[in-house]
Amino acid sequence: MAKAAPEEQLRLLDLQALDSTLNKLARQAAAARSNPEIGIVAGRVADVDAELVRATTELGDLQRELTRAEDEVQSVVNRLERDEKRLNSGTGTSKDLTALQHEVATLTKRRSDLEDVELDVMERVDTARAAQAEVQGRTNGVRAELKALEDARDAELADVDAQRARVQAQRDELAATFDAGLLTIYERILARRGVGAARLFHGKSEGSGMQLSPGDLADISAAAPDDVVLCPDSGCILVRSSDWGNQQP
Repeated sequence: MAKAAPEEQLRLLDLQALDSTLNKLARQAAAARSNPEIGIVAGRVADVDAELVRATTELGDLQRELTRAEDEVQSVVNRLERDEKRLNSGTGTSKDLTALQHEVATLTKRRSDLEDVELDVMERVDTARAAQAEVQGRTNGVRAELKALEDARDAELADVDAQRARVQAQRDELAATFDAGLLTIYERILARRGVGAARLFHGKSEGSGMQLSPGDLADISAAAPDDVVLCPDSGCILVRSSDWGNQQP
């Protein structure tokens, strides 16, 4: 059985308190990194981004369609202006002027039809532009929501890291004061069990939260004060207080 002065065993509780704080901070950091709300909002960002791509693509297609319609109207207008200029000049044979009049009438009708198409496309462009702006607004809102969550996570992680650095420094300083053999036992149990040392108080192990049996208490009572005793349930080092064996009333 390992040996350590009762006073040194008692100081293990201070070391355990620091290790428990480090474990708590590690869990807090893990929870911050895996915040499910961030994943949910990130999924919403992906959805609105895809919706924005569709809206932007539709708007782009309509704008190209409008450009083509405008070009077609302008082409007819240019040709119509040339024909009207020739017609107004009165030059040419009667047959040529009659044919020119017929072409002007045809082009005038063609321009009217194309302008109707152009107007329809313009209206569709306006509708698509409004839809794209609405999706863009929602995208910006969801992205801002995600950034706020990520900023809060990063701030929490920075705070946890600062706390962990302070506690780790205290832990390292305290650990350096222990007998190497006792520290090795404690740290081996800590790594395996999660708790390296706990108080035995009024017959109850604070490592397991269980009341020890009369037989276990008798074995501990027979041990010397400097014997390192272990909890029969949790396996951690039991640090005996002055009234460790007295049952609570």
